[in-house]
Amino acid sequence: MDIAIDLGTSRTRIFLQNKGKVVDEPSLITINHDNESIVAVGEEAYKMLGRTSTRYSTIYPLSGGVISDLGLVEAMISTLLKRVVSARIGMPRAVACVPGEITEVEKRAVVNAISCAGIRRVCLIEEPVAAAIGAGIDISSPHGSFVVDIGGGTTDMAVISLSGIAVSRSVKQAGNIMDEEIIKYVKRRYNMLIGKRMAEEAKMAIGCVVKGAVIGKYRIKGRSIVTGMPAWADMDAEEMIEPLRETADVIVRHIQDVLEETPPELIGDIHSDGIIMTGGASMIAGFDKLISAATDLKVRVAENPSDCVVNGCGDSLKYIDLLRKDTLGVSPITDRY
Repeated sequence: MDIAIDLGTSRTRIFLQNKGKVVDEPSLITINHDNESIVAVGEEAYKMLGRTSTRYSTIYPLSGGVISDLGLVEAMISTLLKRVVSARIGMPRAVACVPGEITEVEKRAVVNAISCAGIRRVCLIEEPVAAAIGAGIDISSPHGSFVVDIGGGTTDMAVISLSGIAVSRSVKQAGNIMDEEIIKYVKRRYNMLIGKRMAEEAKMAIGCVVKGAVIGKYRIKGRSIVTGMPAWADMDAEEMIEPLRETADVIVRHIQDVLEETPPELIGDIHSDGIIMTGGASMIAGFDKLISAATDLKVRVAENPSDCVVNGCGDSLKYIDLLRKDTLGVSPITDRY
């Protein structure tokens, strides 16, 4: 049984052949510093985020779309795979997605982390290509498609044609940066400290980048900088524009740069079809309107945008067999191990 893995900065998703997505959990791991043992992984670790004593640490072992702690990533993948893959299935093959612009060393780290979990063969696919497949785009045709995947650690964008990337860009401006900006805004505006989890929940509830996209308030809770006591505030949706807009504007500028570098023949296709957005942060209210206004193109958010990458990665499992038939020209994946 072949496996597809979306090893994201914020969440890890696993797709099993003939079963679909079977794992969708935070890319978190909690360790005990007394004996360096693993206490919790995934959802269990997320419940401990910001709530551990000094004996424990809850860590994101990936940063900016790449592995920052290889040992912890190996342990996390092994634990998540054991939950869904029977021990009777020996040495399966896997396709894993990686950001569009990472080094060979960073790619090798992904391969090593997954192979240490008992995978006998690892192939890599770039995230925007996987997102395009998951969004239902026929990437094998000689037709240009522009996909923007806004995840937690990186935003990957690419113009895709004939199973390959014509122009691409990968930037470390995405959902996690937005969470950090919300924390800074609350500290400045309300003299209150909040954690990453609270910032993420507020973003999901009332996050927007244009006026009028969301109406309502969200109660944020934290600690007062002035008194040191517990504090709360009702944050209005329009207040979210200030901390989120700067990151959104950076992403928009990079989209414009990619369009400027795109060959004229492919630009015509993009003008007809528009831009497809995927990734969890693409669901922030008004983001599609902001990009459309800046590029004068149609922009649509794919169905189930958070799952596009893992579903596309799962659909690409069929290309593993093509690698042995010298048909790399039509395969969007690369044999790495």
